Amino acid sequence: MQVESGSGRLVLAATPLGDSRDASPRLVAALAESEVIAAEDTRRTRSLAAALDVQPAGKVVSFYDAVENTRLPMLLDALRSGSTVLLVTDAGMPSVSDPGYRLVAACAAEGITVTCLPGPSAVTTALAVSGLPCERFCFEGFPPRKTGDRRRWLTALRTEQRAVVFFEAPHRLAATLADAAEVLGAERKAAVCRELTKQYEEVRRGGLGELAEWADEGVRGEITVVLAGAAADESAVTDVRALVPAVEERVAGGERLKEATAAVAASSGVSRKALYDAVLAERS
Repeated sequence: MQVESGSGRLVLAATPLGDSRDASPRLVAALAESEVIAAEDTRRTRSLAAALDVQPAGKVVSFYDAVENTRLPMLLDALRSGSTVLLVTDAGMPSVSDPGYRLVAACAAEGITVTCLPGPSAVTTALAVSGLPCERFCFEGFPPRKTGDRRRWLTALRTEQRAVVFFEAPHRLAATLADAAEVLGAERKAAVCRELTKQYEEVRRGGLGELAEWADEGVRGEITVVLAGAAADESAVTDVRALVPAVEERVAGGERLKEATAAVAASSGVSRKALYDAVLAERS
């Protein structure tokens, strides 16, 4: 285990979700004082700085998914030389479905100081306004894009008793909610939070079936979804019939029926034979 060096310092800073007034005084100071600012989108960061009436004193460099690995050596060199590197993403907290964790891990491995300026988070904001029980929750990032993968992902959440938070692209929201209604049940409660803290903020609450119908008309903006956890009695027994589509998706992808049944049964905690019989019954 390495001891933190007396060299530079990596500062992770949460940025406003939409309303620049949510920026903390510490963020304003860091933008003005840091020698290097690593930004997911340099244009958005400069726009934020302008809205906050602050002039970045340091070099502003891009740090997004496609260049994250190639930027690491330069940022680490700056940190080793004693510079303060400020890491910001487009909105919310770095490393939460955004670039950041690779740089943090590299700093930790070298004993470089890492600190954080807390602030806005779409995850906790959505939980707070969802109106759903959220004493315990899990964050799932973005759902898989392909239908079969997404349904398998939802099937794994069928017995999850914690609230589930995830992000989704607006053009995929309707399909995701429709799949969720089919796999988890149309009455399962959820909240769709759109454009949090922005001018057109909207929170839709209801059953998954109802929300899927609403989203089918078209939705715009940044989306965060909160899904109610399964009730204890619902999670105790999984209806194998609801898992049949997940098996058939795997079969359509080239797996043998027995292998697909075994995989889905193992991930869902149901009897392999009961699921196999359910698939045959649906086919007859």
